[in-house]
Amino acid sequence: MPVFSPPYAVEHPYAHGQVPRTGVLYCNLGTPDTSSTKDVKRFLAEFLSDPRVVEIPRLIWLVLLHGVVLRLRPSQSAAKYASIWSLEGSPLKVWTDNQARGLQAWLTKHQHDVVVRYAMRYGSTSIPSQLDALKAEGATRVLILPAYPQYSATTTASLWDAVYQWAGQVRSIPELRFVNHYHDDSRYIGALAARVQHYWQEHGHPDVLVMSFHGVPERTLHLGDPYHCECFKTARLLAEKLGLSAAQFKVTFQSRLGRARWLEPYTEPTLIEMGKAGVRRVDVVCPAFTCDCLETLEEINMEAREAFLHAGGQAFHYIPCLNDEPQWIEALGEITQQHLQGWPTQTLPDAATLAASKSAALAQGAVV
Repeated sequence: MPVFSPPYAVEHPYAHGQVPRTGVLYCNLGTPDTSSTKDVKRFLAEFLSDPRVVEIPRLIWLVLLHGVVLRLRPSQSAAKYASIWSLEGSPLKVWTDNQARGLQAWLTKHQHDVVVRYAMRYGSTSIPSQLDALKAEGATRVLILPAYPQYSATTTASLWDAVYQWAGQVRSIPELRFVNHYHDDSRYIGALAARVQHYWQEHGHPDVLVMSFHGVPERTLHLGDPYHCECFKTARLLAEKLGLSAAQFKVTFQSRLGRARWLEPYTEPTLIEMGKAGVRRVDVVCPAFTCDCLETLEEINMEAREAFLHAGGQAFHYIPCLNDEPQWIEALGEITQQHLQGWPTQTLPDAATLAASKSAALAQGAVV
């Protein structure tokens, strides 16, 4: 006789008298476990299989992905990952972990009884595993906070997909909230400006500040994705905060994949043109990345640097991401605090109230 398997995950036994907790899940894109070709291939297979990331007919793409891309790209990408890998591991994972720890400390300091975890959309420390962990720690309310300031279906919406897929397999779903974006939040802009200004205090000013954002296919703009507009608004607000004229900064897009037309202007070709045109020094900042990672440390600080200098430029400066800068942690804390409003994170039941509630439940036949 076949054994009946319930369609939803078995819940942990309910503990009467337990304080309902609030969780914050800080989500980033993800990273391979190591810089080996095997681990990079596994990571790329998951990442590039996401229909949010590659929006072409599914069957056609899967044939190309497994027949061509995953045969050629992993070894090339592994070499790039190896060039930026640290003793602590992947820079993206290290910085994401540090940010989550900093956020936990800030919220605790400001009297919020919440538990903060970080998760990756692809690879280890997955969103489902961390949501399970938050539930096991008693979280009945969870705020999903992306590490992406600008909304894009390729990133932010994919996080929501992962959360919804997890919820579709859970019997007791916690109350959920989502932060869509904070691209124009004054605290985020202020942290960016402080990062740039601090760098300039130590290294002087460039001829031009290039603000390089991660690219997406151009067709997503015409289909209604707000990412392009949000990037330009971030750039405008940052330039205003820094007091830059239109001639002193430029917005570009990096990390193009495939042959389709992506958002323009492209970062590296723009830097080459600037080098040939006699621009002596450029500084590059990547506002869409809150953590330094492959796209900033290798693509910008190595490849783009070489391209600019080879084209005739004399000085190239990469301004690091926000990482765990104190002003950014404070901004992240304030953004989180704003989205936690209405949830009881500060006024919690005292021990006597919890004990009375537990006694009442037991008197009515509840199981401990």
